[in-house]
Amino acid sequence: MATRVRGAVALGIAGAVLLASGCTPGGDGGEGPAPTEDSGALAEFTSQEFAWGACEEGGSDVECAVYEVPMDYGDLGGERIEIAVKRLPASGNDRLGSLLINPGGPGGSGYDRVDVAAYGVSEDVRERFDVVGFDPRGVGRSSPLTCFDAEEIDDFLGVEVADGASDDIADAAELVESSQEFVEACEDNAPDLMRHMGTADVARDMDVLRALVGDERLTYLGSSYGTHIGAQYADQFPERVRALVLDGAVDPAQSPLDMGVEQATGFETALRAFVADCLNRADCPLGGPGTSVDEGVAALDDFLEGAAERPLANSADDREVNRARAELGVLAALYTESWWPSVREALTAAMEDGDGTGLVLLGDDLYGRTDTEEYENSTAALIAVNCSDSPSPRDVGEYAEAAEEAGEESPVFGPMLAWGSLPCAYWPEDAVAEGGELTAAGADPIMVVGTTRDSATPYAWSEALAEQLESGFLVTRDGDGHTGYRMGDACVDAMVDDYLIDLAVPEDGMACA
Repeated sequence: MATRVRGAVALGIAGAVLLASGCTPGGDGGEGPAPTEDSGALAEFTSQEFAWGACEEGGSDVECAVYEVPMDYGDLGGERIEIAVKRLPASGNDRLGSLLINPGGPGGSGYDRVDVAAYGVSEDVRERFDVVGFDPRGVGRSSPLTCFDAEEIDDFLGVEVADGASDDIADAAELVESSQEFVEACEDNAPDLMRHMGTADVARDMDVLRALVGDERLTYLGSSYGTHIGAQYADQFPERVRALVLDGAVDPAQSPLDMGVEQATGFETALRAFVADCLNRADCPLGGPGTSVDEGVAALDDFLEGAAERPLANSADDREVNRARAELGVLAALYTESWWPSVREALTAAMEDGDGTGLVLLGDDLYGRTDTEEYENSTAALIAVNCSDSPSPRDVGEYAEAAEEAGEESPVFGPMLAWGSLPCAYWPEDAVAEGGELTAAGADPIMVVGTTRDSATPYAWSEALAEQLESGFLVTRDGDGHTGYRMGDACVDAMVDDYLIDLAVPEDGMACA
């Protein structure tokens, strides 16, 4: 899943800044090392039996179940939460085990991802593995975290700094207030769950799942934020790693604001690729023959500035299409080339006719707003995980400084990417892990896949994670869009498949054109 962005602000990798988390306990579940299956401390959880049955959605070829995990791994006898699981059984007779998957977020549904396994996982892999997806704790069907209601989320995502994308603290007063209100709502509605949403606990939940599906070692495919789950797993349970593919990686060693600034570079690269493609088409609203990419980007920035002053029309509902909501729609283009035509069409309607309906609906797709005007809980999960995984500054001035730096890298989107982590300034300190590098010392080889012009997770992050992991090796896709596997590159697909099935390890740094 791509990162999401909160109005004029990015909130973590599918919409924002995918903040990194560390392997040490903090707000992630008690003191001391994680209980292990072998120690017997988790026997009550790892000995559960799945009652696989028909799913409410997804077709007749999938099965669904739930299992329980402790909310707090430091208190195994305390409150439990349920994790929802979906399985597509292997299509062949020579089954190797289960392939656990996660599409990213934070807040993305691995449960739903199974329904599109035919697109996300090759036929060869599906023949040999059950494809198993789960909603991480606090997400979707797994004891979901709820902070704001739908109307409050509408307002929250529509907040922007006063002049659209400012590095001035004075312009961010409404953003500060909305960030504080969000955290207060989490405290009111789910004070315990919000303190146990970190990726270290998600990795522990995944190890319970590995035991329940009967695999001695884990085979895993994680994309975007899902790479963080995989890296956390390997760091905590290196001896249980069979094969991990970490596609479109995040760098867990960076601080949240550093990641925001660096992510601005990725979005700027992707934006320029989108604009260059647009300018070569007759229906491009950003310019005509002879228009340079710089001029096209400037035209987009002028349009967004105009939306901040004069909101666009919206025939879908009564939400004001200000710069914040217009930005969400444009950002949809930066996750995958397949969305470029839709964003181009929406921009044409907005820039030529003043109709922002298409842009606001594209933003809804990013944030899981449904036709019934409800939201998936991905926004709450996104913020909670990001804020739990790594320390963030408590001084608003540091966000303003980061916004200025990010604006130098990406004038259009940079400031809002930096401001996007502001709710973390108010997150309970007892819920925050220490952060840091993940080395997974002693694990078998781990594949990291990086795409050179990835918008949401810059290629440098994949390079960094492959370097940090003691057994990491990098596979490079030269291309646009977010993530590399099953994105049209037969070379990358073949290397991933050979690794998952046969544990074949290509030369480190192997690139695919």
